[in-house]
Amino acid sequence: MGARRRVFPEAFKREAVERVTASGLSTAQVAQELGLHETVLRRWVRDVAPQARGPARRPIPQAAAPSPADLAAENARLRRENERLRMERDILKKAALIFGAASR
Repeated sequence: MGARRRVFPEAFKREAVERVTASGLSTAQVAQELGLHETVLRRWVRDVAPQARGPARRPIPQAAAPSPADLAAENARLRRENERLRMERDILKKAALIFGAASR
């Protein structure tokens, strides 16, 4: 017959997860000490640890927002570039018409 499934109290699970996170020992070492299978303890750490270490996680650095002056300068640069590209496009259109008419 199959192996009987062991049920552990929540307090035991929390203490085991705390032992893994606070002691610096590997999950395998703590599991061996407690007589657990390593994957069981890993599952407990995955399920319990995010709630325990929520605020202690490293914050995501935020990029500094550009100043209004920087935004205005970038906007002006993009407008100049846009105008230059439109002019180049119009020149190429005219050249295509001229060379297209000459080849007939």
